[in-house]
Amino acid sequence: MKEDNMKIYLGADHAGFTLKEKVKKYFDKNKIDYVDMSKKKVDSDDYPDVAFKLGERVSAEKVKGILFCGSGSGVAIAVNKVKGIRAASAYDEETAKLSREHGDSNILTLSGWKTNSARAKKIVDVWLNTKFSNIERHKRRIKKIEEYENANV
Repeated sequence: MKEDNMKIYLGADHAGFTLKEKVKKYFDKNKIDYVDMSKKKVDSDDYPDVAFKLGERVSAEKVKGILFCGSGSGVAIAVNKVKGIRAASAYDEETAKLSREHGDSNILTLSGWKTNSARAKKIVDVWLNTKFSNIERHKRRIKKIEEYENANV
């Protein structure tokens, strides 16, 4: 199912909550360990709150996370401000795969408005099961990102 026995952190704002709950059921069925960092369902909240909280845990523990919001973009923008995070929004299996192979993404973001549960499960499966390619040009590019991030903290 996934490349190791690491737990996955999950988080959502109000607009991504329903899709996150469906992914949690899928994880339960497939015995994938996760920690839900979301508030209980609320009518409105601010996506940066859960994104920062989840991003800090993923960065500190060197694990993976999945964030959900209305567009998938809001949480991606917010969580990419956390040092050590390489979050990617995926809208299909190919973008999920490339985000892991080329960018070694450690957080996946999904749109609660535009991603149905069947597609989300496929995207998540591909993302969890794809390893970083370790191709030199991809390692070089990630190193440049890390160097910039470290120089500008």
